[in-house]
Amino acid sequence: MANNSEEKQEKTENRQVQINQNSPEIMTNLIYTPAFLREQIGRLMRVEFLIGTNNLVDRIGILEDVGASYILLRSFENDSLVYCDIYSIKFITISTTGFYRKYDEQYEHKYE
Repeated sequence: MANNSEEKQEKTENRQVQINQNSPEIMTNLIYTPAFLREQIGRLMRVEFLIGTNNLVDRIGILEDVGASYILLRSFENDSLVYCDIYSIKFITISTTGFYRKYDEQYEHKYE
């Protein structure tokens, strides 16, 4: 049982989408939403989503990861991950007071 728990923890820590020269342009060019949002990983934000034709709902959390069609927010309420459809996003308010991401050597240059 302990190995299964350790294995899940290891998978959780390796979930970051890897970007390299073969990545699609939407993940590397800042004119696209996913690439722009990848620059905001670790920031506290309020994300508003359009549900249906006139219903706005929001989620507040720390941006953990960004894919081509989704974002992951770490919820303050229960420290869970919220998977969010990037195409439903209408507004994002990004905190400028600092980063909240756990220290990661891969992103060290962003936080200095």
